[in-house]
Amino acid sequence: MKKILLIILAAVTVVALVSVFIWRQQAGYTKVLTAKVVRQELTTVVSGTGQIKPRTYANLGANAMGRVTHIYVKEGDLVKKGQIVATIQNVQQQAGVNGQQAAISAAKTDIAAAIAGEKTAEANVEKAKADLEQKRLDWEREQPLYQAGIVAKSDYDLKKAAYDTDVATLNQSIAALNQAHAQTDSLRGHLQTQVETLRSNQDLLDQTILVAPFDAIVTNEPVREGESVVPGIQNTVGSTLMTLADMSVITAEVKVDETDIVNIRIGQPVEVTVDALPGKVFKGHVTLAGDQALLRSTGMATLQSTTGTEEAKDFKVVVTLDEPSNDLRPGLSTTAKITTAHKQNILTLPIQALTMHNPDDDKAPGKEQGNVQAASNSSHPAAKSAPVQGVYVVDNKKGKLRARFVPVTTGITGATDIEVLSGLTEGQEIATGPYKTLRGLKNNALVKRDTAKPVTTTSGGNS
Repeated sequence: MKKILLIILAAVTVVALVSVFIWRQQAGYTKVLTAKVVRQELTTVVSGTGQIKPRTYANLGANAMGRVTHIYVKEGDLVKKGQIVATIQNVQQQAGVNGQQAAISAAKTDIAAAIAGEKTAEANVEKAKADLEQKRLDWEREQPLYQAGIVAKSDYDLKKAAYDTDVATLNQSIAALNQAHAQTDSLRGHLQTQVETLRSNQDLLDQTILVAPFDAIVTNEPVREGESVVPGIQNTVGSTLMTLADMSVITAEVKVDETDIVNIRIGQPVEVTVDALPGKVFKGHVTLAGDQALLRSTGMATLQSTTGTEEAKDFKVVVTLDEPSNDLRPGLSTTAKITTAHKQNILTLPIQALTMHNPDDDKAPGKEQGNVQAASNSSHPAAKSAPVQGVYVVDNKKGKLRARFVPVTTGITGATDIEVLSGLTEGQEIATGPYKTLRGLKNNALVKRDTAKPVTTTSGGNS
């Protein structure tokens, strides 16, 4: 029994010595997660949520007051440009048009009669000219005979009076012709007035007949047949009969965070997904990047807000789909993923490897004390260095791993990686975590690769 106890005691002693040796070997080392700097393809994506909207849509409002006599379409129907979709009671308007058309017909008849009168007056002028010519010849033949004493003075005077009478008759006929022309012109002017009045009456009638302004789909019908409508401000009750949307060009109107709008440009490619159509991805491109900030809580433009409350803001971005689908409907919730940058075969590192390091932390304690003493004796304390962005490169020096801080310049950012513009080369090993460890890690500190698998949690537990 005593022999067994000695064996057990010896084994415990060996285990203790081994544990102490291992602990001494690991003392002063910091465990870190590591990764390699690699070349790969990198894409920067900005996400925004919103809804499907047609690029062109119209709210057909009531332009005349009255009762809706007929609605020819229903929600979901396709309509063609110029198709009648609804009518409002228009007895008075139709009567006005019919009466004016009759008045125009009568005016045209009067003009035709006046033109016939012009023809008669022109014939009278021609007859008067012929008679005058005959009387002039008779009088001219009478003059030498009278001077020769062959004819009596009474006959001479009779010829002259006949000539003077025909001169007056010609002038009268010409005046009658001019009067006929003036009357015709007056009737034409009255006809034009009647035509313009008909246009006005026709416009009043047209306002009671609603037609589709373009090929579209009926998306909303808030009014039913028999209800009364009134002209008014859009979206007020009784003023909008229906909404038509041109679904040949479909857009996704989304909101993106104010920090991302600066990277969005017209023409950038977009992938659009719709909640109601899982598994489908629609390709598109940015066609509008808003320049007006919208309050996230109300959706109101900041220029329209009267409060000075600081809060998160969004910007509107419109994405036009390249290939519209008949499955899409206005108002469907959507998510747009906008590719703002894309590069191939570039140097990258994991985003979590980036950290901020203050060069002052690398100074020796004695030197720091000396600096503090010098600063206390000076009226102008020494300025502190600004933190520098970089990563910890893991170097193997004489069999020991050390973390060396290297400043890094970065470029575009992907989902998990970021572009390296300067400071690193391909294949270098860098520390990627844990986050708290990187924040407190000293330059050239001894490190050790953490090969333990991360702890995962299973779903289904209580939250």
